[in-house]
Amino acid sequence: MQNELSFTKTILVTGGAGFIGSNYVLYMIKKYPEYRILNLDELTYAGNLDNLKSIENSPNYVFIKGDICDAESVEKIFMQYSPNNVINFAAESHVDRSITDPQIFLRSNILGTQVLLDACKKFWLNNIDEKIKLNKYVQVSTDEVYGTLGDTGYFTEETPLSPNSPYSASKASADMFVRAYHETFGLNINITRCSNNYGPFQFPEKLIPLIISNALENKDLPVYGTGMNIRDWLYVEDHCKAIDMVMHNGKSGEVYNVGGHNEKANIEIVKLILKELGKPESLIKYVKDRPGHDKRYAIAPDKIKAELGWEPTIMFDEGIKKTIKWYLENGEWLENVRSGEYKEYYEKMYQER
Repeated sequence: MQNELSFTKTILVTGGAGFIGSNYVLYMIKKYPEYRILNLDELTYAGNLDNLKSIENSPNYVFIKGDICDAESVEKIFMQYSPNNVINFAAESHVDRSITDPQIFLRSNILGTQVLLDACKKFWLNNIDEKIKLNKYVQVSTDEVYGTLGDTGYFTEETPLSPNSPYSASKASADMFVRAYHETFGLNINITRCSNNYGPFQFPEKLIPLIISNALENKDLPVYGTGMNIRDWLYVEDHCKAIDMVMHNGKSGEVYNVGGHNEKANIEIVKLILKELGKPESLIKYVKDRPGHDKRYAIAPDKIKAELGWEPTIMFDEGIKKTIKWYLENGEWLENVRSGEYKEYYEKMYQER
């Protein structure tokens, strides 16, 4: 076991057992063996340590089961490990769940963010060591805070926030707290806002894994409304690379949009997956649209490209094939996450539509 002094940097990743968080942990462990990665996750329904089996015994990886809303526990982590960076993925993230139970989104997404910011402020800014004051907090947010677009145009970092769901409202509120801690206290922060992610380990309440898993079992494929809502899709590994670059080189206080240049209508994705799997389009079942369903998202990642040199490397045609292949090769993982609470939730959300 490496001793503490051998690590050049300690990064606290919150929500690191979730979809994007676990992909980020895996990416960082592989790229930076000299960094210690702390994974703080409460392991709610979408947190899955199976995602991290391949690195669970790595000498530079530490898992901590805990709640980001628990200020005492968060402070203990800072006292024990002295993290140099906090990357906050921890969030309730599914729009449908926010419509049925908004309160949990306020707790996790807003209060949890504020607890983390307070810890950073206490342990970084109240320290005579100027290097510690340069430690950075990165808030991983979403393009949904900008609201919806018409048939043309793109979200930029200057687009006014206009959230349309309890989920996106909670993320926008959290972003404002992060900005306020920079403006008021001088905390070194960045905010990233990404388009829809897809790839390995995504919980099957989201569109792509839901369609894949249902199609494999010849079950109905629920599609909201006409299926013509458009999203900009980003392969999760490209997103991980962007966060890494922002953490290391992002200008303090800045927001960076991370987009995939892969706009697709939902129904186009459903039909593409069916074609790849050799399944009939008769499985498609159009269901009642959800309230406040944004028509179109599309991000302009010009700023992060110009300032940091990031751009997506995996286009959708390649990424969706890689994703389908992963789910086909990891049937046991899929079966495990589709049992229990998720099954009950799925029936509640779609059975009566």
